[in-house]
Amino acid sequence: MARAGGANLPWVEKYRPQALSELVSHRDILSTVQRFISEDRLPHLLLYGPPGTGKTSTILACAKQLYREREFGSMVLELNASDDRGIDIVRGPILSFASTRTIFKKGFKLVILDEADAMTQDAQNALRRVIEKFTENTRFCLICNYLSKIIPALQSRCTRFRFGPLTPELMVPRLQHVIQEEGVDVTEDGMKALVTLSSGDMRRALNILQSTTMAFGKVTEENVYTCTGHPLKSDIANILDWMLNQDFSTAYRKITELKTLKGLALQDILTEIHLFVHRGRASWGQLPGGPGRDNCVPPPLAHGDTYHLLLSAVDFPPSVRIQLLIKMADIEYRLAAGTSEKIQLSSLIAAFQVTRDLIVAEA
Repeated sequence: MARAGGANLPWVEKYRPQALSELVSHRDILSTVQRFISEDRLPHLLLYGPPGTGKTSTILACAKQLYREREFGSMVLELNASDDRGIDIVRGPILSFASTRTIFKKGFKLVILDEADAMTQDAQNALRRVIEKFTENTRFCLICNYLSKIIPALQSRCTRFRFGPLTPELMVPRLQHVIQEEGVDVTEDGMKALVTLSSGDMRRALNILQSTTMAFGKVTEENVYTCTGHPLKSDIANILDWMLNQDFSTAYRKITELKTLKGLALQDILTEIHLFVHRGRASWGQLPGGPGRDNCVPPPLAHGDTYHLLLSAVDFPPSVRIQLLIKMADIEYRLAAGTSEKIQLSSLIAAFQVTRDLIVAEA
């Protein structure tokens, strides 16, 4: 449901669920929380999981259900990573908010600490005592991405709920609702690209949808990939084709030109190539000659014939694939350490050309 008067809002905020019934995922968690509220037995909560999976939306929807709009400011304290939440804030504003009672309103107050994994160890330790002391008057809800960054003492005082990434089946209807409300022209492959690139993050999906709509007007697969700076599948197929079928200098020149033209990062190219290597089979076509066959190892060569790899995916023999994946992992590690992309690109091409020579030698 769109928020009233939200014409200039980002779509993430404009279409943020306002009630628990509007949330599209984690029905089991929502039904449990709903039962806590209806029975007036809400415990301290710890919501954790990756970004864009509905953690903040869930607790804000709970707060709106618990308190009327005019009570909201006095009954709910929300702090996130942009606010200073060191030990002084825990001992100051949080402590004074939790310790005071409201005269005209029965029930408890609610303190929402978003991105609690960014709080310092000292602040978390100070919060432990505050939670314990003022349970009668106040409920705390901690929201974080990484459970391991919350101290065990805080974890044990809260009821934990994990929000996993959203499945495409849950994301698509919500995206279609936004598309319908905004009158956006989206193709089927554009929708698939949105879901694929968002990786279960609803916030990211809506941001990509809005930015692609603003930039191109129409949401197609190519426009989505271009808008996010992600390499197209056709570009990855071309890169693999060059690495396996061209000589080193030509492959290096062509890939460098493509990277410069489209502004691609080697890290993204490497990630996509890794998926290609894992995905399935490749066809070796004989040039000149008859049709290729679905086999990674090429048929025997006639005199003067050459091979060309027809790419949809690559199915290397296990021994070759293991060596290639080790090399790709090394390159990724070196890229993460901040090494030169040019040298690592050379290393990637070399790894694939060694692999090609091994396959031909085994044939």
